Amino acid sequence: MRIILVGQGPFGEKVLDILIRQGENIVGVFCPPDKRGQGMATAAENSGVPLLRPNKMKDAEVREAYLDLGPDLVILAFVTDIIPAALLGIPTIGTICYHPSLLPRHRGASGINWAVIQGDTRTGLTILWVDEGIDTGPILLQKEVEILPDDTTGSLYFNKLFEMGVDAIAESVALIKSGQAPKIPQDDSLATYEPPCDDTVAAVDWSKPAADVYNLIRGCDPQPGAYSTIRGGKVRFYGARLLAPMSGKEPGEIAEIKEGGLLVSLNGGVLEIGKVRDETGAKMDAGEFAKNAGLQVGMKFGM
Repeated sequence: MRIILVGQGPFGEKVLDILIRQGENIVGVFCPPDKRGQGMATAAENSGVPLLRPNKMKDAEVREAYLDLGPDLVILAFVTDIIPAALLGIPTIGTICYHPSLLPRHRGASGINWAVIQGDTRTGLTILWVDEGIDTGPILLQKEVEILPDDTTGSLYFNKLFEMGVDAIAESVALIKSGQAPKIPQDDSLATYEPPCDDTVAAVDWSKPAADVYNLIRGCDPQPGAYSTIRGGKVRFYGARLLAPMSGKEPGEIAEIKEGGLLVSLNGGVLEIGKVRDETGAKMDAGEFAKNAGLQVGMKFGM
């Protein structure tokens, strides 16, 4: 089976590694020309696999390369570019893709973030057959994981969904080779689609219930970093914990500044913040930041 692998980052590199170790016939690797594709490109070159680093997958050279390589299967391993419809009909078996949610829930570019932000207690990954929609194709396989109360988007991905996803792609290839790979239609009535998790959704609304604020901060950790303002500057929050409420404090009010942390009152709880990042771009201890910035107990975020 002739396979093209499209991807980037450590995930794409790991998928390439496991497929090569399994003896799969990788006839081409496609990855971005910038640093996102460097590790994967190096791995391809070291393994003697033909490599193409297009600016965009819609470039004419990509279609020409697909036709020259004659793939049976194309695998998308962490792809942020749009795959044009003209490419989907070239592989004889089809194109499969890794998506970090339990489709049809959380379609879109930020599936892990939104699972945490919306307070889901379980999430997982889906390997799907790609069609012309956004994460709408039939399901090949799914794996579930629990979202623990202190999980962040980062911990879910790096500690659970990364390695599980690499193995799931390898398992999917084996199912396809055996002729046992299913194509289970998604139930569109259960679908959710959320926008990219960026600064347009990452601002903290201190009037919301404590759990909602805590989930937003966990869901935006490490990127983009949920934020608020104080004394005219933007501050992003990381390494948060949700504690029992304190009496006599308003939401967004600094309740305590201590070594290693900053306590902020919420509507029904207290947020302990471990790290912050200000507009200088440097992440630092929250208590140290508060002292350096001249913050005091009683001051309020969002002001």
